[in-house]
Amino acid sequence: MISAPAMIQISNLKKSFGEHVVLKDISIQIPRGSVVAMIGPSGSGKSTLLRCLNLLTVPDLGSVRIGEQHFEFDGKKSRLPRDRELAGYRARTGMVFQHFNLFPHMTALENVMEGMLTVLRTPKAEARSQALALLHKVGLADRADMYPQKLSGGQKQRVAIARALAMRPDVMLFDEATSALDPELVGEVLNVIRALAADGMTMILVTHEVAFAREVADQVVFMRDGVVVEAGPPAQVIDNPQQAATRAFLARFNG
Repeated sequence: MISAPAMIQISNLKKSFGEHVVLKDISIQIPRGSVVAMIGPSGSGKSTLLRCLNLLTVPDLGSVRIGEQHFEFDGKKSRLPRDRELAGYRARTGMVFQHFNLFPHMTALENVMEGMLTVLRTPKAEARSQALALLHKVGLADRADMYPQKLSGGQKQRVAIARALAMRPDVMLFDEATSALDPELVGEVLNVIRALAADGMTMILVTHEVAFAREVADQVVFMRDGVVVEAGPPAQVIDNPQQAATRAFLARFNG
C-alpha cells in the first residue's frame, strides 16, 4: 500500500536575519488531517517557521510544499512568487496571529467577508451567507454587526479564525493564538481550535498551552535554538521526553 503524500512538507529549511541564524535545517512532514503542536522557549524559531510556511518571511534555503504548491529557495535567488500566485497560496494557508489584525472600520461580518470579496471574488450575497455561517461556527452569530472595539479579545480572535476559514484553506497555522488573551478568555478560542481538529483540519499550533497540546495534537514538536530537538506523539514528547532540553522546558509546566 502506497501512503498518501504529506499535506505539509518542510525540507532543509534555513533562515537567518543578518548574523542571527533563526532556523537551522528544519525538515518536517505533516499528514493531511493531522494537528501538530510546536512548543519551545521564546526565540526558538517557531513563529519564524510559521511565517516561512505562509511566505510572510522568505526562507533562505530549503523547500516548502503545502498541498500541490511547492516552493524552492536557494540563497540569493530566493524570492516570492508573483502576486496572484502568492495571494492564492496564502488564501489556502490560513494564519491566525497573536494579535487579531482585524480591520477596525469593519464589523465582524465585514471582516470575515472581505477576503471572499477581494481575493476569491465571491458574489456579495454568497459571501455574506458564508460569513454568517462561519461566525455561527465560532459562536459569534450574535456579534456579526459589532465593530472590533466592542468585542472582547477572545471574540476578536474567533472573528480572526472565521476570517481565515472564509478563504477555504487547506491548512491552518496558529501563532500563539491565545497568548495575548486574558486567562478567562483562552478557553473560548481553544474550543474553536478543538472543533476544527475534530473536523479534520490540518493544523500547526505554536503554543505554550501544553495541556491543550497534549489533548488535541497528533504530534508535538519541541524546538530550541532553531532546531527540532524532539518530535513525536504527545505521550512521548510531553509525558516521556527523551531529550534533556525537552525535560527542562516542560519542568516549568509540570512543576
